[in-house]
Amino acid sequence: MSTVIQLAIVLGIMVLVHEFGHFAAAKLCGVRVETFSVGMGKRLFGFRHGDTDYRLSILPIGGYVKMAGDTPGEPTTGDPGEFNAHPRWQRVIIALAGPVANFILAFALMTGVSMLHNEVQEYIDGPAQTDYVPASSRVAHTGIYSGDLIVHYDTIENPTWDQVLIRSLLNLNRDVPFSFLHDGQRTDTTLFVESKEGAENFSPGKLGLIPRAQNTPVQVAELDPDMPAAHAGLQPKDEIATIDGLQLHSVDALLSYLQDQAGKPAALSILRPGVNGAPAQTLSVQLTPQLAKSSDGTDRYRIGFLPVQPPVKVEKLPLGKAMAASWKVNLKYASLIVEVVKGMFTRHVSVRNLSGPIGIGQQVHQAVEMPGWMPIIGLMAYISINLGIFNLLPFPILDGGMISFLAIESIIRRDINQEIKERIMQVALVCLLIFGALVIFNDLSKLTIFSKLKL
Repeated sequence: MSTVIQLAIVLGIMVLVHEFGHFAAAKLCGVRVETFSVGMGKRLFGFRHGDTDYRLSILPIGGYVKMAGDTPGEPTTGDPGEFNAHPRWQRVIIALAGPVANFILAFALMTGVSMLHNEVQEYIDGPAQTDYVPASSRVAHTGIYSGDLIVHYDTIENPTWDQVLIRSLLNLNRDVPFSFLHDGQRTDTTLFVESKEGAENFSPGKLGLIPRAQNTPVQVAELDPDMPAAHAGLQPKDEIATIDGLQLHSVDALLSYLQDQAGKPAALSILRPGVNGAPAQTLSVQLTPQLAKSSDGTDRYRIGFLPVQPPVKVEKLPLGKAMAASWKVNLKYASLIVEVVKGMFTRHVSVRNLSGPIGIGQQVHQAVEMPGWMPIIGLMAYISINLGIFNLLPFPILDGGMISFLAIESIIRRDINQEIKERIMQVALVCLLIFGALVIFNDLSKLTIFSKLKL
């Protein structure tokens, strides 16, 4: 229920902003707006001001704007306040105003985040250097080793880890060009980006690409009293300098190494900070990893501690720089969305990678549960841009379809026959409903309750 409420709030804001864009543009152009509704369905209450009924409706999902004469098939009366009585350029502006409002919202959200508290893990925007390469992983077959630097990935030269993730998501279950430096020598090869569980469950670590999250050793924050680390005498604030002689810099790398060793005893070199000004100590510890449940519910070899999280950079930018940072982030979001849409038409991206309301609801819930405001604000900005771009597609019923009709009418210098328009709209509505049903089916098939049903 909490997920449903969170989804309703987030999507409601996105749709309401979109409809307000249409409303404001219609008012400025002199189109008579008959209804501006917050929510959908039956009217609960409201008030009338001028020609407009401002109402709150029973379903708390978004809203809508009803303009005079904008219903397909509705006969024109010659009223100058009707939508179709206005010049085509004004109708184009009204159609564009909804998506533009979504873009403005995304820009404002990310500007606010950059001004107040933008928290990002440092390694995300840093060089794509590996920390540990699991022996049985797909990437290990390319010849890359722990500590090597990725210098080319798909179309990106000298990628960051963020770019590696984005280009992977755009190439699931495909080969991508892949180059790395080992001992100063460049190797050019390809990597198959395998993902049997879909885009929402993908991470570069599942290919064996485990980032070097920090330059310092992993530090212990908290110990499980029933696990090997506590039994071996580890304490909070201890740093794991090496494990079997390897210097690893993240828990992901440590866990992957332990799985490769399949429970063999491990030798740890521990740095323990001094007390009351005393120098730090270096201790040698022997322990045997234990097979136990991990956070994702699977059995994995663990030694039993929670780490201090990798360093983050926190930015509080002045307005000008915050706007520039927001523009950069939203441009990245928009480029990714456009590439996904383009990939669908070229059959480079599977429709199964798309998320419908259930998938979006899960993402919203996860973002809300994460610490800080950045995850949910960033997701809202991404959804807002997504909604804006989707509505600009030249498909009947969508804003882009209306703009396409108006552009064609401007070229032929006459209106398209209303009956033809109606038929096109009806076919488009059926196609849109089928597409929506397909996306929802994808969402359902990814749920745990269905994925565990095997024939």
